[in-house]
Order: sequence, then structure tokens, then C-alpha cells
Amino acid sequence: MSLPDFNLLITLDVLLAEGSVARAAQRLGLSPSAMSRALARLRETTGDPLLVRAGRGLVPTPRALELRERVGQLVQEAEALLRPRQVLDLKGLVRTFVLRTSEGFVESFGPALIAHVAEQAPGVRLHFVHKPGAPLRDSSVDLETGVVDSSAHPEVLTQLLFRDRFIGVVRAGHPLSQGPITTARYAAGRHIYVSRRGRERGQIDHALEALDLTRDVATIVTGFSTAVALAQRTDLIASVPERYTSGLREGLFSFALPVEVPPFSVAMLWHPRLDADLAHRWLRGCLRQVCGAEQVQSPLP
Repeated sequence: MSLPDFNLLITLDVLLAEGSVARAAQRLGLSPSAMSRALARLRETTGDPLLVRAGRGLVPTPRALELRERVGQLVQEAEALLRPRQVLDLKGLVRTFVLRTSEGFVESFGPALIAHVAEQAPGVRLHFVHKPGAPLRDSSVDLETGVVDSSAHPEVLTQLLFRDRFIGVVRAGHPLSQGPITTARYAAGRHIYVSRRGRERGQIDHALEALDLTRDVATIVTGFSTAVALAQRTDLIASVPERYTSGLREGLFSFALPVEVPPFSVAMLWHPRLDADLAHRWLRGCLRQVCGAEQVQSPLP
């Protein structure tokens, strides 16, 4: 039995990524006619047209969409296997990484991460985008940070960055900044609730209900930075993650919540297609170092 030409995998990966015979030919250093012949061989081998004409361009068939992600991962794994001792030239690396984060993360960890990256790889640029967005299988995002929960897709790889907890935040001079913060005093105030999914109640409300208390939620926002900004300019109380908002709370009074709310884990997430990429591995190491750095903090009242 004759073996298939595995070089066609590289050609298929580039063709599906570019969606154009001319661009794929240029990327592989081939003539357009040679690339057209390669596409014909791929069609014969797979038994599918793969790319079909639509107006002036080409669009992938359902079979091509099914193959695109698998082929890309196979090619990367093969390259990593054949070049196991490849050394990354950080000083010569020119690349833009797209990091998807929630509000507050960039303000708290962005400055240290940007400085760390610039020192080692001055040609690397970080592009921060906010959630929500396309799934990580989409090549538009390289790395994501967020709370690890059961909603994470099983194909996504994760690694813990740090553990966090919720704390209370009010403006300087707020009544809660003076005297002991009891559960009753906390519940009696007017609150800001952060909910990206539009919910009106959360863990803090459930914890208060167990004590026969209810808080007055005056406003609902979608991000922690918005909640901190509102707390700074009003008498509202914001309950936000401690480390996640460390770069936002300057000049505010922070305090430990008087109710029991479980801590949570913040992790970075990426797609397996990037797991063997040396530059991506280096970036993950930078993020671990920045987020895992010891922070000396005053004990909260």
C-alpha cells in the first residue's frame, strides 16, 4: 500500500489558512501554477474540492473547515518533533500577541507584563482585547485570562495564575471607612453589583440571605473597573476581586467582606494548537512570573 505524500499536509495547512492559491503560493515560495497543481492533488487525495469559487475569491467547504484546525495542530506538532532543540531568539522576535482579558486585569498586571516583555523581546507587541469574543479555537486570540469553571471547553488548556478573593471597596470618608464593619452595616448600604451575564443576584446575596439579611443593589455593571470608578465618586459599595483590581483601588478604602464568600482561581487559557509554539510558551512564562510575583499588602481591616 502506497503512503500518502505527507508534504501535502503543509500545503493544505497554508491553503486553508490563506484561503487563496496566490497567497499560499507566495507564502511557500511556489509559483501559482505549482500551487494549483498541489490543490488538485489535495482534492484527489481527500475526495473533496476543499476550496470552491465564490465571486472573486475562494471559500472552504464543510470538509475543509473540519480539517483546518486538525491540520494546523498536526503540522505544529510535527515541526516541534523534528526540531526539539530549537532555540528562540527573543531579541529578534517580531510578533503581536492578542490577549483577551476582563476589565481590571490590564490595569493591574499590564504595566509589569509590558515592561517584562519589552526587556526580553523588544519586537513583541501585546494587543489586549476585552471579553466576550470568539472561542480560543479561533486564531484571532492567542491567550485568555479568566476564572476557571466548568464552562471552559474541554479542548482548552489551562494553567493557574493566582488565587483571589472578593473584598469591599468604598470612597475615602465613606461611613464604612470608620469603625468596625459588621454584616449589618455592610448589608444596610447601597451596593454596586458586577454581572457580565446580566444576573441580579450572586454569591454575596446568598451569603447574606443565610443570615436573614438583604442588600440594596442600586446599580448593575458589567466590569470591575466600572464598579471601582463608581465607588470612588459615590456612596455606593463595590465588592471586587482583591488582586484582580489591585491597580484600580488607589485612594480608596478596602476592607475584608464580613460574609463568607469562597475564593476563586484565575488562570490563563490557550488552545492546544499553540502549546508547542516556543514564543507562546515564553509569553505564558512571562505571565506566570508577573501574576505569581509576591505582593506585600497591608492586612485589610
